[in-house]
Amino acid sequence: MENFRKIIHIDMDAFYASVEQRDNPRLRGRPVIVGGDPGSRGVVAACSYEARKFGIHSAMPSSRARRLCPGAIFVHPRFDAYRQASRQIMEIFHEYTDLVEPLSLDEAFLDVTRNRKALVSATEAARLLLAEIRKKTDLTASAGVSYNKFLAKAASDYRKPDGLTVVTPGQAQNFIDQLPIGKFFGVGRVTEQKMRSLGITCGAELRQVPQERLVRIFGKVGHFFHSIAHGIDERPVMSERIRKSLGKEITLLEDIDDTNEMITLLSELAGSVGSLLRDKGLKGRTVVLKLKYHDFQSITRSITLGRRLDDPEEILDQVLLLLKETEAGARKVRLLGITVSNFDRAEDSPSRPLQLLLPFCSSPGRKDMF
Repeated sequence: MENFRKIIHIDMDAFYASVEQRDNPRLRGRPVIVGGDPGSRGVVAACSYEARKFGIHSAMPSSRARRLCPGAIFVHPRFDAYRQASRQIMEIFHEYTDLVEPLSLDEAFLDVTRNRKALVSATEAARLLLAEIRKKTDLTASAGVSYNKFLAKAASDYRKPDGLTVVTPGQAQNFIDQLPIGKFFGVGRVTEQKMRSLGITCGAELRQVPQERLVRIFGKVGHFFHSIAHGIDERPVMSERIRKSLGKEITLLEDIDDTNEMITLLSELAGSVGSLLRDKGLKGRTVVLKLKYHDFQSITRSITLGRRLDDPEEILDQVLLLLKETEAGARKVRLLGITVSNFDRAEDSPSRPLQLLLPFCSSPGRKDMF
């Protein structure tokens, strides 16, 4: 008899663009790009699936997106609208379980091993959640269901948009073996390139590498890569974490030295960080700017204020001061990031009680577990 957790990862489909299409009927079915103007060195923050068919993706210069799709409709981000939709979605999640771990405005892990609806099947819980999200918000999401966080997240990306993928314990190893290495948690672009140079292109090839070699090449994270290649991920779904910092960063597909383009990207990042801070009822005194130059040298610049802040414009003001203390522009940049730390929790932010994990004990023959 084995103990399996029941984890759901839900990821909203093209969230920012979908909110814009929902709120403006003339945008429905059209290639929508959320971001800066193509004539003012803007950058794509998000785009609809209709736009993605033209090869458009986030962090792409808006001018290039316009060339790829002349008929695209550009709209400026409305973070208040995205945050409001996110609150609705999170409320739906909490109707099913207290064990909800938001990763951003548009995605979260849920542990439904024991749940408020007394549902035995995690797959049924996911179906009901997706249906309720559509009914209450007029938005679609995709879900992955499995027995750990790594597999649930990988599964949610498997049949986007509006998809549901279930990976049972019996299916896990085959699913992992066929998974492209770039889809593994913790494998960014640089790590993916390094793995491919070693002949590791999928889960099956990663699984063949001895743990000692992975640790020698990748450091401590090598232990984690070895575990998830074998379907092992013991990380719990954390409903309330004590955060020391909160931030967002973006790795560019092409190195840039245009400071106006950097400012546009930093404005988008400041908006995302501000939205997350307000959503979590947090304000911070320390603002950190992170840069990675074209030669992979990483630097940070920080400032600590005498006041607390969560406003995107105030965050951006501090970041632009910090940007002047770097060589950005004189040197090309491949990564930009903003972090806020040194928190005081907002006075009116309710704290949510933490429910401990209670694994559901599976019994032989119960195929409806997942």
